[in-house]
Amino acid sequence: MGLFQKIKNMFQKNETEKVVETKEEEVAKEAPLAVKLDSPVEEVKPNVDLIVKELKEEERILAERKRKQEEEAQKESEKSVKVYEKGLSKTRQSFVSKLVELTNRSEKLDDAYFDQLEEILIMADIGVHTVMEFMDRLRSRVKKEHITDLEYLKEVIVDELFIVYVGEDVLSDKIQYAKEGPTVILFVGVNGVGKTTTIAKLGWKLKEEGKKVLLVGADTFRAGATEQLRDWAERIGVSFVGKGEGSDPSSVIYDGCKKALEEHFDVVLIDTAGRLQNKTNLMKELEKMNHVIGKLIPGAPQETLLVIDATTGQNGIQQAKSFKEITNITGIVLTKLDGTAKGGIVLAIKEEVNLPVKYIGLGETKEDLQLFDIEKYIYGLFKDLM
Repeated sequence: MGLFQKIKNMFQKNETEKVVETKEEEVAKEAPLAVKLDSPVEEVKPNVDLIVKELKEEERILAERKRKQEEEAQKESEKSVKVYEKGLSKTRQSFVSKLVELTNRSEKLDDAYFDQLEEILIMADIGVHTVMEFMDRLRSRVKKEHITDLEYLKEVIVDELFIVYVGEDVLSDKIQYAKEGPTVILFVGVNGVGKTTTIAKLGWKLKEEGKKVLLVGADTFRAGATEQLRDWAERIGVSFVGKGEGSDPSSVIYDGCKKALEEHFDVVLIDTAGRLQNKTNLMKELEKMNHVIGKLIPGAPQETLLVIDATTGQNGIQQAKSFKEITNITGIVLTKLDGTAKGGIVLAIKEEVNLPVKYIGLGETKEDLQLFDIEKYIYGLFKDLM
């Protein structure tokens, strides 16, 4: 409460007391038997010094709370950076060591240097198209700025790779939450990419943030998929909806969305089958799912995330292109990035499919699923050069 409001309230209290006093005097005049006050009530003056002191104490408490929140956020950020460093170590050791080796053995910036750099980038699975565009930008900048220092060129390479991802497009790498009612996130992807495990890790993460989470097992085609997700729900302590193998996926989703509305869940995470072999059937199935979700929860699903195994390299890019043709993909979850030396796939996905990477898996523990941050990614990739 502000100083002005506190003083205002006290004066309003005094005015009320005056009105009561006046009415009592009028009653006393009209009724002879009424008892008159011996002396008028003294007006209580507000203690401004006390109010100011209280306000200063409130400000101190708020400042202390803010400081603690900032400290916690800083600790979480530092923890996240370490996860990136560890998770990208294979790519960093492979890519950066080759870049350093190239720089050490080269005497000048010539076509031979650029050709070898191009090869290193392609081997990191950044993608041929992305590499070609990157090399054109790099050559142009070297010529324009008259760059001859090979050590400085390493910094320029990092800058340009950052620009390749950010570009001119405004792509949101944050999850879009519903303003009211449940937020529904649909997960798609071929079998074996880590979809079910990713859902469980994200469910745990959201629960830790204080959200009420519901997992829905709508992958009724893969043997054991429903039970696997049910087990995960029990382990992380969140609710679950699922039916037996062979059930209609949309009926499972209907039950899940209904439960989410009735029991006021914040987030619904839905696992789906990834039968990419038959695009037409999968498209119809996803259309039906989206229709069921949207009918029960208008505006949902807020996100449709495609889960890709980073170790599959360019095959993962093809999966992204295929799924993008049959449904509205809003973002990518890139799993098993810690298990490959080709972490450049992050840049290739953005360039070739124009989809933001929203989460990356950098290990097997629940904490290793991280919100994607391009600055932490670039740092984790080029830490040894900085």
